[in-house]
Amino acid sequence: MQEEIHGLYGFSSEREVLETVNNSSLKIEFVRIMFTDILGRPMDFSIPRSELEKAFSEGKGFDGSSIEGFVRIEESDLIIVPDPKSFRVFPWTYTGFDPGVCWREGILFGDIYTPKGKHFSGDSRYVLKRTLEKMKTDFGFTDFKCGPEMEFFIFPDDQTPLPTDSGGYFFSGKHGEIRKEIQLILKKMGIESEYDHHEVAHGQHEIDLKYQSALEMADIVMIFRYIAKKVARMHNLYVTFMPKPITGQNGSGMHVHQSLWREGHNIFFEKDAPYNLSTEACHYMAGIISRAREICSIFSQWINSYKRLIEGYEAPVYVAWGQKNRSAYIRVPEYQPGKEKATRIELRSPDPGCNIYLALSIMLAAGLDGLKNQLPLPEPVEENIYHMSPTKQKKTGIAVLPRNLREAIKLTEKSQLVRDTLGDELWQKFLANKYKEIEDYLKNVPEEYDKQVSPYEIKRYLPML
Repeated sequence: MQEEIHGLYGFSSEREVLETVNNSSLKIEFVRIMFTDILGRPMDFSIPRSELEKAFSEGKGFDGSSIEGFVRIEESDLIIVPDPKSFRVFPWTYTGFDPGVCWREGILFGDIYTPKGKHFSGDSRYVLKRTLEKMKTDFGFTDFKCGPEMEFFIFPDDQTPLPTDSGGYFFSGKHGEIRKEIQLILKKMGIESEYDHHEVAHGQHEIDLKYQSALEMADIVMIFRYIAKKVARMHNLYVTFMPKPITGQNGSGMHVHQSLWREGHNIFFEKDAPYNLSTEACHYMAGIISRAREICSIFSQWINSYKRLIEGYEAPVYVAWGQKNRSAYIRVPEYQPGKEKATRIELRSPDPGCNIYLALSIMLAAGLDGLKNQLPLPEPVEENIYHMSPTKQKKTGIAVLPRNLREAIKLTEKSQLVRDTLGDELWQKFLANKYKEIEDYLKNVPEEYDKQVSPYEIKRYLPML
């Protein structure tokens, strides 16, 4: 039996979950089942606890026809089977107008199936599970660990991107207590953080999550987004993960620290190698770098994402790597040099508005492709690439990330790696969705907003992200 109240996480079986949910003293009356559409937006519905056992054994049906990128009306029925290992309990109690009515709620993620019992091709979480299985089967790695840095803005509401402070990087900002409250709630759910601070832009914040296995981390990111928004709402404020809500200020990224493990050992670590990076780590990085342009739309999937990826705002515009270089696409942190557990790479192009399941799938697939083909890693670049002349950039062989979603999605359309990783149907639906987004944007926004945030983006993305 799990420890009560502050230890309602870390389950390993359906039996453990059911025992906990059916413990009347805990007052867990409902379970929220969460999944994502192809754009990574949270979708959920709740069931009473009396339905959970049946949900485990038979799954729970829902209508997928109204969910972005799922199914057509004539083929709408889908079934989600909850994963007991993903179960956590929200550490607060809801109270109704009648003081005698109070309850708590749990949350579960799961696998989505068709009525014929086949994995649903539009299930982003299953794409990640499939990629992880390929990693284990084809390469013998037992774990892919990830630790994202979650950046976000706090605004007065979901309509007005007005900074709530004039703070900067590490100084003079407001709402540090909101960051602390988010972390303390997450800790009660078994989710650890490592760091929090005010970011560069006014009203911008960051909380770094402690690394976990990729599938669990993807679920954690979904919970993080939900908790951050809820805490802000309880303070009559609004948290957004929109990549670039304010022209002239830094946008929000989601740098992903990552490493491959085998039987408890970090395969990226080699004690006497330069940067303590093993040959496997170098090939892995080379794979991501070689595919950087064609996979960009998965990490930066919105029109607005490319207002962040411009020079001058610490965004990784250029495809290069280094250790001290924060303008690079991949950085190798040196906080604890020579320590196996601390050795990892930091991919800096994703933003927090992406589909986390697809993003982790694609960066892993690209890295494994580099390992498979033993791609050579380019030389590191330690100088500020923003200050490098175009001639020197060209001589160094530094590529540039796509300048807008249209350029990015055309490259993705030609990418066999993305198509193989996502599967034909999800790949096609993702492309179709992005082309429609581009079409709508071009109808509503003049060219003068190429590098500026338009009112159309605020209206469309701010309430959604």
